[in-house]
Amino acid sequence: MKTHDITYMKLALSAAREAASNGEVPVGAVIVAAGKIVGSGYNRREERQNPLGHAEIMAIEEASRQLGSWRLDTCDIYVTLEPCLMCTGAILQARMRRLVFGCLDPKAGAVESLYRLCEDQRLNHQLPVTSGVLARESAATLADFFSHLREQKRQPKAERWPSPVEGA
Repeated sequence: MKTHDITYMKLALSAAREAASNGEVPVGAVIVAAGKIVGSGYNRREERQNPLGHAEIMAIEEASRQLGSWRLDTCDIYVTLEPCLMCTGAILQARMRRLVFGCLDPKAGAVESLYRLCEDQRLNHQLPVTSGVLARESAATLADFFSHLREQKRQPKAERWPSPVEGA
């Protein structure tokens, strides 16, 4: 494992924690070109009420704006969770140079778990993948979030949210 992979994955984990603090599933992404961060993102589906609000999509949009191109062929993307079909497709469409991710996603992962899109020779672009970078930390961030969510759901509604007529 390369030292810079750990450094950038820590930044993606920081973005994932930001997502969690906003009530979003904690997934973070960072895009790097020539040693410089050109895009970052975290899940924002709930905030935007948009199914496209995945961390990878947010980071790709920012990197494309920063670099003035949809072709991100000099970029590496770091993601805390194995990308889904949509995000893997977007990474491939952006012609990324390399994908690095933290933990596997056995229910939706399209890189190693359910599909192996990044190495599919039928597609017009393939890219090298490094998996398992800070996997334990990435998985723990997700597990903590969902544990907290389950705990909240067990509480009576009156304890979860303040009454809109409180003090009336």
